[in-house]
Amino acid sequence: MEMVILGTEYAGEMKKGVLTLMMYILPQRGLLPLHSSCNIGYDGTVTLFFGLSGTGKTTLSAEPTRKLIGDDEHVWTDDGVFNIEGGCYAKCKDLSKDHEPEIFDAIKFGAVLENVVYNLKTHKVDYSDVTITENTRCAYPLEFIANSLIPATVNKHPNNIIFLTCDAFGALPPVSRLTVAQAMYHFVSGYTTKMAGTEIGITKPTATFSACYAGPFLAMHPMVYAKLLEKKLEQHGSNVWLVNTGWIKGPCDSPTGQRIPLKYTRKIIDAIHDGSLEKASYTQVPVFNLEVPVEIPGIPEDVLHQELGWGNREAYHAQIVDVAKKFIQNFDSFRGKADSRVLSGEPVLSTQ
Repeated sequence: MEMVILGTEYAGEMKKGVLTLMMYILPQRGLLPLHSSCNIGYDGTVTLFFGLSGTGKTTLSAEPTRKLIGDDEHVWTDDGVFNIEGGCYAKCKDLSKDHEPEIFDAIKFGAVLENVVYNLKTHKVDYSDVTITENTRCAYPLEFIANSLIPATVNKHPNNIIFLTCDAFGALPPVSRLTVAQAMYHFVSGYTTKMAGTEIGITKPTATFSACYAGPFLAMHPMVYAKLLEKKLEQHGSNVWLVNTGWIKGPCDSPTGQRIPLKYTRKIIDAIHDGSLEKASYTQVPVFNLEVPVEIPGIPEDVLHQELGWGNREAYHAQIVDVAKKFIQNFDSFRGKADSRVLSGEPVLSTQ
């Protein structure tokens, strides 16, 4: 089998071409190819991270307390998880040692920077300069991450699966626990928002959906992958979480709305990894029927609970209904092949 790429020098085409091949070949063998990152803790717990561009997948999976298995393409087999790739392909926009030390330190001799702007005399890169494109990148071997796992394979199944979304509408909670039905529904939906200025023609926050968080690379109907995911979740009892790295206290274009600080998202991820979130008490968010922890130490109540952060129950309710309608409309294209279990994970407007 051969792959030919024409008309572009974008390095991402090579890696995504291989992923597309895997999306075709592996499901026929009962294996689940995933557009995800993956890491393993020193306690042996394995976590998969899913998320579209800008949701924090690469950033959140590269952390000093856990070994990185890979940042983008994996396969979930009958025995565990392995990385398809031998390296990482990280975004470089606004990269700094303070915020992303693992990625920053991986950029050294042997790494390849793509579309960045640098000083011709000093060769110092200005990661804040996106004159060429917002999509500045760096490719580097997995070995350049100090705490990566080599070889990048584990004979363990994921304990936790995290769906990342950057919800600029400020509707989804910072974290919620999903049932198997909700996990399948959100997996097929693959929701996030595109921000104004990130692409030509995008002038305001826009909902975007990419089936299985891998829409352009799927070679079969999304329900094929969703059913494989269902089987894996039932077999191995993995926890599934929806984590919003986007806006709280209002939408991004409001005076009160703000991007949730990375420190709070990291606290959420830490609580998932140490098991405390699994044991927490939960309350339910209307419409989406998501389970949200009542409290997480170190995270303010008005951050964890969107309704409190908004300070206007009616406005928040209208917003979450509007976002739910976007989900439902998007899912119409998959509804014909979705079974009753998947559909039971859909937002319910009639309860309000």
